[in-house]
Amino acid sequence: MATEAPPFWWTKPDWRAYALYPASFVYGQIASYRLRTAKREPMDLPVLCVGNLTVGGAGKTPVAIALARRAERMRLKPGFLSRGYGGSFQGPHVVDLAHDSARTVGDEPLLLAEHAPVAVTPDRAAGARLLASRGCDFLIMDDGFQSARIQTDYALLVVDGERGVGNGHVIPGGPLRAPLVDQMRFADAVLKMGQGSSADDVVRMAARAGKRVFEAESRTREPEQFQGRRFLAFAGIGNPQKFFASVAAAGGEVVVTRAFPDHHFYTAEEIAELRALAAKESLETVTTAKDAARLAQGSESERDFARGLAVLRIDAVFDSDAVPRFLIEAALEARRQRKHKPLQPDLSTPE
Repeated sequence: MATEAPPFWWTKPDWRAYALYPASFVYGQIASYRLRTAKREPMDLPVLCVGNLTVGGAGKTPVAIALARRAERMRLKPGFLSRGYGGSFQGPHVVDLAHDSARTVGDEPLLLAEHAPVAVTPDRAAGARLLASRGCDFLIMDDGFQSARIQTDYALLVVDGERGVGNGHVIPGGPLRAPLVDQMRFADAVLKMGQGSSADDVVRMAARAGKRVFEAESRTREPEQFQGRRFLAFAGIGNPQKFFASVAAAGGEVVVTRAFPDHHFYTAEEIAELRALAAKESLETVTTAKDAARLAQGSESERDFARGLAVLRIDAVFDSDAVPRFLIEAALEARRQRKHKPLQPDLSTPE
C-alpha cells in the first residue's frame, strides 16, 4: 500500500522526531545489523546498484535509465532489477509492456522497461538469473541497497540536493532507511541530484570517507510544450513539490496542485474530482511519467483520463558526460577483481 512521508521528516528535528527516537533507534539497529551481516549472494554478472539513503523522491529512476542508455552505447546488454513496489508479482517476472500494468509490476518498472528488460521480484538473485537467461550481461539494480540480498559491484547512492536526508533521523522519526554512517560504509559513491545545500553534509561525509562524489540534475524533456499553458498539476510520487516546481520552471503556470501518496492508484472518484476541478478553472491537467504509467494501463476510466493528460518527463543529466561511463566501467572492473569473494566493506567510521 502506498504511504505518504510525513512533512516533519523534511524539516529540522522537532518533538515528533525526538518522541519517535526510541523506535528509530531500534529500526536503525536492525537495518545496520542487516547491512553488516547479510549473506550477499554473488552474481555471475556485474551489478551496479542505484540506491537511496532515504525513502523516496531522490531521482534514482532517471539515473538508472541514463546508465542503461550509456551501457547500451558501450555495447553492453543491460537489464534492470526491481522489487516492483506496488505490484502483485512475487516473481521473478520480466515486465511485458503489452500486458503488464502498474498493479501487477509497479509503476517504476514500466518506465524502466521502455529502455531495457526489467525483472521484478523481491528475490533479486532470482531476478538476476532470469535476466542472464534473457541475454543481459550487465545489471542495474534500481533500489535495493539496504536489502543486502545480492553482492553488488558498485553502489551509487542518490541524494536530493534540496532535501538532503531531511531531519537526519531513521524511520519512523525521519526518512533515513538506516543510520547514515552505516549506509556510507557500504557505498562506493554519492550522486548529488540537483541544486541546493541540504545535501552538503552528506557530500562532505562521503568525501572524508574516501567515496567518489558526482553531481547531476533533472532536466525536463521538451520543456517548450509547457510554456504559456495553465495547469492543474497532480502527482503521487515521493516529492510532489519538486514536480510542481519543474512544471513552473518549464514555463507552465501551475494554478492548482494536488498531491497524493507515493505509488498512488487513483479511484474513479478522484479522477472525477480532478476533471471537474480542471474544467471549473479552465485548466489543463499535467502529471508525472510515473503517474501516467499507472493510469495508462489501468481501468477504462483511468486510461481515458490518461489520454488527455500532459506528461512531464525527466532525464538525469550528469555534470560530465564521462561520469556514466566511469560508473559502468568501475562496476565491470570490480566484478573482474571480486569474482565470488565475499563483500569486505570498509568498517571504519566516517568522520
